[in-house]
Amino acid sequence: MAELKEIFCQDKAISILQRAFAADKVPHAYIFAGLDGIGKFKTARQWAKLLLCKSPSIKNNFADSCGRCQSCLLFEAGSHPDFNLVYKELLEFTKNGKGKDPPIDFPIDVIREFVVEKVSVKPVLSQRKVFIITEAEKMDIEPQNALLKTLEEPPDFCSIILICTSLEKLLPTTRSRCQTIRFSPVSEDRIIKKLEQMGMSENQAKYFARFSQGSIGFACHLAQIELAEPDPTDAKKGPLPKLYETKKEIIDSIVSLKYADSLELAEQFLDKSREIAKFWGRLDDATSTKDINRRSHKVILQIIISALTDAMKFGIVKSQDLINFDQQDKIENLAARFAPEQAAEKIADTYKSMQWVDASVNERLIFEQLLLNLAVSDIINVSQ
Repeated sequence: MAELKEIFCQDKAISILQRAFAADKVPHAYIFAGLDGIGKFKTARQWAKLLLCKSPSIKNNFADSCGRCQSCLLFEAGSHPDFNLVYKELLEFTKNGKGKDPPIDFPIDVIREFVVEKVSVKPVLSQRKVFIITEAEKMDIEPQNALLKTLEEPPDFCSIILICTSLEKLLPTTRSRCQTIRFSPVSEDRIIKKLEQMGMSENQAKYFARFSQGSIGFACHLAQIELAEPDPTDAKKGPLPKLYETKKEIIDSIVSLKYADSLELAEQFLDKSREIAKFWGRLDDATSTKDINRRSHKVILQIIISALTDAMKFGIVKSQDLINFDQQDKIENLAARFAPEQAAEKIADTYKSMQWVDASVNERLIFEQLLLNLAVSDIINVSQ
């Protein structure tokens, strides 16, 4: 059974929680803020388990759930009556949500029916009730306003944790009613060690650690895709994507990109994204297909961003601390093609493309526009 003490690389966040528990001054609402995949959700779950535990264990001034009481056993079994995990896909189980497509943003009906209407009901088993709201940054103004009164005047027995990757997307009124705990990126060395334990080679582990930018969860997810073995009993599932080779191919393509090849290359990138999404969906069947597709498109865009970022850094200081250290010759060629200022502009353009992905703009148009834009500089340079 997982415990709070098993969470690594988040000592500051855990220390804040421990001090609150020791002083018996646990805030009624938290925001756990930081990158995806760095331990926010795991910490929230184990903190909830501790708050619900009937006989917490305290050793060396560190409080943790006992793991043995009825509350802990029900929590681990996923059936604790006082624990509420709230996520946007619960729309299907709201009064008017049956048959609706999985939502992109956080629906107000989910907040009303799974938080606001339940928050005042007294605990059944434990001293407290705990609500964890995932992807809180996807709540727009309406659901946040619906939550405000609950955040302002919660029952004494209620604890709410908002999991958030983009703190600036929460309203000031929401942020002001919660204690924000910031979670830090996990160190590169720690991620490399984890990936090597999973079976990755040294170069692969180093690349994925740098590419994930401190998100050990993201790095491990990509490693699972990279290391997956085909299912011999199912010939219809097709080849498994190999991300490490895919990223090499993408960077090769970007370096040699010609304007006339942009549309064809966009289709190739989309095919790569679909391969990733197909297998990603097998690993994460709780997430909607639309979200999986968006994440896969973003992986392709992040590979492009990583190459442009390396080229920009190399053009300024000849940096050896590259994400794509294993393709330094390609990065040098890209740096020769784009001056640092140009590379910075292209990075900004690619981030805009990621915003279009979130806005559900046609993915073919996104990739075509991006690659045509990347190729324009080649025409300009030749004419000069």
